[in-house]
Amino acid sequence: MNIKKKTRPAESGPTRPEDQRLSIGSTFAYGFQHVLTMYGGIIAPPLIIGAAAGMSSQDIGLLIAACLFVGGLATILQTIGIPFFGSQLPLVQGVSFAGVSTMVAIVHGGGGIQAVFGSVIVASLIGLAITPLFSKIIKFFPPVVTGTVITTIGLTLMPVAANWAMGGNSAAPNYGSMANIGLAAATMGIVLLLSKIGNAAISRLSILLAMAMGTVVALATGMADFSKVGQGPIVAFPTPFAFGAPTFEIASIVSMLIVILVTLTETSADIIAVGEIVGTKVDSKRIGNGLRADMLSSAISPLFNSFTQSAFAQNVGLVAITGIKSRFVVSAGGLILVVLGVLPVLGRVVAAVPTPVLGGAGVVLFGTVAASGIRTLSKVEYRNNMNLIVVAASIGFGMIPIAAPKFYDQFPSWFSTIFHSGISSAAIMAILLNMLFNHLKAGNSDNQSVFVAGTGRVVTEADIACLANGDRFENGKLIDAEGKEVPFKSSTAAEH
Repeated sequence: MNIKKKTRPAESGPTRPEDQRLSIGSTFAYGFQHVLTMYGGIIAPPLIIGAAAGMSSQDIGLLIAACLFVGGLATILQTIGIPFFGSQLPLVQGVSFAGVSTMVAIVHGGGGIQAVFGSVIVASLIGLAITPLFSKIIKFFPPVVTGTVITTIGLTLMPVAANWAMGGNSAAPNYGSMANIGLAAATMGIVLLLSKIGNAAISRLSILLAMAMGTVVALATGMADFSKVGQGPIVAFPTPFAFGAPTFEIASIVSMLIVILVTLTETSADIIAVGEIVGTKVDSKRIGNGLRADMLSSAISPLFNSFTQSAFAQNVGLVAITGIKSRFVVSAGGLILVVLGVLPVLGRVVAAVPTPVLGGAGVVLFGTVAASGIRTLSKVEYRNNMNLIVVAASIGFGMIPIAAPKFYDQFPSWFSTIFHSGISSAAIMAILLNMLFNHLKAGNSDNQSVFVAGTGRVVTEADIACLANGDRFENGKLIDAEGKEVPFKSSTAAEH
């Protein structure tokens, strides 16, 4: 009797770009690159808030470790996902900068760090309840809006890169020195050189390798200090409520709720932006899952002495520049953050990377985000509509807080909290103008206003008269019906 052996069907490859799996070594190498890219951003908020609360350097160190730990867990939740939570996109999570000024105000208002933690918990739970509303706005994010927001994300991050390149600490005597900027320029040059090298692996790891080489240059020139790496504990698990139980104040909660609304707006924009870069489908369900992961992480983070969590825009640029779209790479980065959170000694090693090195790499990274947005805007139809003014007004409005950081200082605090973020400003303006001109079409007319002038191509009758039957353009050349090239003459040559 013949027994036929069953054969297993061939496994199909990943159906989505973000589901691609790399080797373990490559996954963690690229993941570590993500950690280096966002490390300066994730440790800055606890430094600022801890200093405002009058904490000792040891307590601030605990805050930083807690933020790394929670950021890692939030990143894993966002990238791996569980039912109803996590966008399953390559997004790195960390402490949102949007709430720093509000948290400092709560601390100075007498509530202390405990009131900050309490307001984060309540506001995040409210944010979790309203995420279904935010997840429905996907239809209001066509390319004219997403391209504008992605471009603005890149542009608003450039001051961060410039500050890093100058040294990161404006109070330092060498801030903005030729040495700092020269180190940043050298790092940027290494990024560009490695990107040009034909080897694909080296090109994709150009940011990580450039940071390592830049740090070596800094060591050789005495600009890097690793003396503090051995100071402090090697292992330290975050202690729940290490600074006391949270307190709940109505005014603090209301202020933090505004921050949560800004965070929801920015995270929605980041989810759509990374979806555009990865080339995957992003629908309202996926946005909702991503926002719920954000809010759940934010609500739990005070338990481990951390703050509101959101997607890091700078890492969206890293996805664009490396072309590594795998969410599992970012999950590896999240695992590294968790390890850094419980092994402060490793965190101190990463923290020893000179800030100008981060700045040099940041210029390329953040510029890549803006370039990705411009690429999206190039697909937008500008003829016989008002899309050009939608883009112009939205980007211009988003640049106001970047060009003039004190522009909204005299406005009510709730207003300045929302619009002090260039990303939120541009996103809100782009959504509203897109609705006004492209959804509410009453009153629209053909070729509205001067803003559409010159956006269409025009061929004159004189040009047509010069063409013969069968003439055609190929690769910038005019070819006649017999396949021969028709030579061009300049207008001055024709006059003579």
